[in-house]
Amino acid sequence: MSNTSLVETLYNAFDLKQPISKESIPVDIGKSDAYEIQHLVTDKKFAINKDELIGYKISLTSEKTQVLFNSTTPLYGALTQTSLSDGKIELNKMHSPLIEIECMFLANESLSTEDDEQSILRKTSFAPSIEVPDSRFTNWFPNLSVGQVIADSALAGNVIVGNYVHDLTIEQLGNINAELQLDGKTIALGKSSEVLGNPIHAIKWLIDELAKSGRTIEKGMIISSGTFILPKVLQKGKYEARFKGLGVVSLNVV
Repeated sequence: MSNTSLVETLYNAFDLKQPISKESIPVDIGKSDAYEIQHLVTDKKFAINKDELIGYKISLTSEKTQVLFNSTTPLYGALTQTSLSDGKIELNKMHSPLIEIECMFLANESLSTEDDEQSILRKTSFAPSIEVPDSRFTNWFPNLSVGQVIADSALAGNVIVGNYVHDLTIEQLGNINAELQLDGKTIALGKSSEVLGNPIHAIKWLIDELAKSGRTIEKGMIISSGTFILPKVLQKGKYEARFKGLGVVSLNVV
């Protein structure tokens, strides 16, 4: 099956919000082809629906999540304008959603491979964030290959972003404790050190990985840097994620 037909298959799954079987994308698809498909689907979303690329999400940034998908490295997916949520999600409009808590970065200036971590720190702001991964595939978690995950834009669903701050050090970014509550009950605890030791390491990884295909993080883009916790199944209710030293963000699932 050609990449062109695979792009059409995945785009239609996005556009029509109708999940497809895992067999629709070859399980053994290589990373290079998978990223090409992801980029072409993202381009098509903008060309047809004006659904603009606004940034990226980084996945498999902890040893635990890499083990789930038999990977030794992170991977990335595209975030488009429709990925942004105002803090309310209708569960019946999702396929098989999960919930994660992450540190969101905002690029106040363009970033390139010349930027070291201190430079990245100076050029970005940070916010508490909830990510709701979802997939275009049925029965997907954690039953996909790395190539399938990449082609599906790293399971991009929705992100909910809190208020940005700019006054954290690299050390502070690596030592954020976070708590996820559902209807006032704690359901998960996590630390930013789960994200490649420090979320800023993930941003540097993404810059270098994007450069392989001639892409950059442009001014104004956002980057969801990786989950502090193992994903939880999304349920109806009021979620609140509290990040010590970073802030609070909430999500209402109806």
